[in-house]
Amino acid sequence: MGTVEDDRGVGRISGALSGPEVPPPRRRSDPVRTVVRTIGEILITAGLVVLLFVVYEVYVTDVISAGKQRDVTTALDDQWKTDAEDPQRVDHFEGLKPGEGFAKMYIPTFGADFHFTIVEGTTEQALEVGPGHYTDTAYPGEPGNFAVAGHRVGKGSPFNDIDLINPCDAIIVETKRSWFVYRMLPEKADKANWAATKAKNPLCANVNPLGAPYSDLVGQEIVTPNQGTVIAPVPHHPEVAPSVGQQAALMTLTTCHPRFEARQRLIVHAVLDHQIPKDQLPSGQPPAEMKES
Repeated sequence: MGTVEDDRGVGRISGALSGPEVPPPRRRSDPVRTVVRTIGEILITAGLVVLLFVVYEVYVTDVISAGKQRDVTTALDDQWKTDAEDPQRVDHFEGLKPGEGFAKMYIPTFGADFHFTIVEGTTEQALEVGPGHYTDTAYPGEPGNFAVAGHRVGKGSPFNDIDLINPCDAIIVETKRSWFVYRMLPEKADKANWAATKAKNPLCANVNPLGAPYSDLVGQEIVTPNQGTVIAPVPHHPEVAPSVGQQAALMTLTTCHPRFEARQRLIVHAVLDHQIPKDQLPSGQPPAEMKES
């Protein structure tokens, strides 16, 4: 029996006594283990796909929509500057195109950073730009119901926090010629003792539970998606047509509820508190209500 040296100079036994190498016994295939491993791999892949989808919907679409919102706001600002010398002192909303900006919305209680240009229409393409106006409802300041929809999660998330609006909080709408200050209506739990409690707040001076035909209207409610009558001129009562003198000027915000789902709709109703023509303010100055918090 001799020895051979490997490339490191280390001796190893060779020859007949070493014999052929015997391969280890092959493990039998386990069908159950194979199925479990396959299912596990599928679940991991599905989980990654879902995670990527959530990241896209929550973060990537926010970035995309922010760019579209900047573009539509710039276009609206340019239009307002061009029309500055227009001798007419009233707003006109005829001929708006889908996705075209025509007003801006502010909610001071959410801070100075909350401002969105409202676009015409509630198609998916329009809502990717910003809050969208239901085309068959009133416009800012008009009698009836100025209704606006917005995403709660993703695509800019303009209405993510509207559940935090309280009675009498301001929702301010800016148009080319005016500022319109809407305030959220009393909630159901507040209506009975409104005069003795909330009505003492100076911000609530022009906000009270509304009488007929609006007597069942509240500031915030949750409804099913098929209850489209929340945006009717008299919410929930599309069959009612009050005379012009009796018709309130309302604003309604709608969004999905709860977050990340669309099983229900969160609705906020507000009433027009007052209008401030821009020519009654120092040039370029917003109304004092913008400083409310």
